[in-house]
Amino acid sequence: MRLLLIITGGIAAYKTPELVRRLREGGVDVTCVLTRAAKRFVTPLTLSAVSEQPVYSDLWDLKDEREMGHIRLSREADAILVAPASATFLAQMAGGLAPDLASAILLAADKPAILAPAMNHRMWRHPATVRNLASLRGDGHTVLEPDVGPMACGEYGPGRMPDIPTLIAAVQPARPLTGLHALITNGPTIEALDPVRYLSNHSSGKQGWAIAKTLAAAGAQVTLVSGPTGLAPPPGVTQIDVLSATDMLAACTQALPAHILVCAAAVADYAPAKVAAEKMKRDGGDLTLKLHPNPDILKMLCAHDQRPRLTIGFAAETGDLQARAIDKRAAKGCDWLLANDVGARPEIFGGDQNQILFLSDKKPERWPLQSKAAVAHALGQKIIDHFAP
Repeated sequence: MRLLLIITGGIAAYKTPELVRRLREGGVDVTCVLTRAAKRFVTPLTLSAVSEQPVYSDLWDLKDEREMGHIRLSREADAILVAPASATFLAQMAGGLAPDLASAILLAADKPAILAPAMNHRMWRHPATVRNLASLRGDGHTVLEPDVGPMACGEYGPGRMPDIPTLIAAVQPARPLTGLHALITNGPTIEALDPVRYLSNHSSGKQGWAIAKTLAAAGAQVTLVSGPTGLAPPPGVTQIDVLSATDMLAACTQALPAHILVCAAAVADYAPAKVAAEKMKRDGGDLTLKLHPNPDILKMLCAHDQRPRLTIGFAAETGDLQARAIDKRAAKGCDWLLANDVGARPEIFGGDQNQILFLSDKKPERWPLQSKAAVAHALGQKIIDHFAP
């Protein structure tokens, strides 16, 4: 989920870095927009650090507005939250005014916003504020009721910004995979030849990473068993770093039981029969290596006595993709198989896009060339549908 968080001027703004941190732990991508007054309470640097995203505040930023930044920000977000929403900002919204970036975004948005008011209790009850809120509700915006309690001004009453759990519950989508454990393999494995050299492949780990992020956002407990990728774990995901195929199998077996298995790793099929204790010296002649097969992780986990309820494999193929994918799915014993032709599209390894042939018990599906994040979302929706009551 992609959330646009608009922060307006008010003492409650000091809570927003913690809000962003908690949202990211739940798998939500957060982009922050600050009004001029908000920057008196919380800094762009703080919010950029916790969100790991640029922070926006200036409608007249030449680069962003050359690209129509206020339009782009509103369109890219799945949801918009204004927290805290000051009385002044709510009045601007109700009047359709757009003097700054935050209000321009909301006026150009193609979706209603979630508003978390925060103000003095007399301001909250003022007839002008009551009229503005009625108008905003009529426009389709969601207005959260403020909390009742002591205020920064020393008075008591309704007007405190709703607490962080309430804000998170308001913006997060349904989490249909809550209570399910997903075990995902990712990245390449590396098989040592000697203390310096190894056998491996070009897998970037981007596809398995995106799947882990998607399933975590849907509420699953996710264990990501990953070869070397250089990618930090997605928010809310437990990552176990491994090197070889044998290490990966051991980590997966230890992580069972699981309800969902996604084997997205590009596991080396072979490993050296013997690892040299010292660096092998070049003597000018040919070098012959004896290799032995690595364990077939997907096949072994599909046959395991703790076999997950849904098993999904990936297959990087060349040549006749559909025929080879059908044979591989049968040989592995998995429920679903996602195959891609790395001969026709070698840029898939290490790139940001993927093109999938999806195999199940139903008719094969050919998915369009799309981002790996989009592939992850499509697979995630199928998993959600599979476990739907």
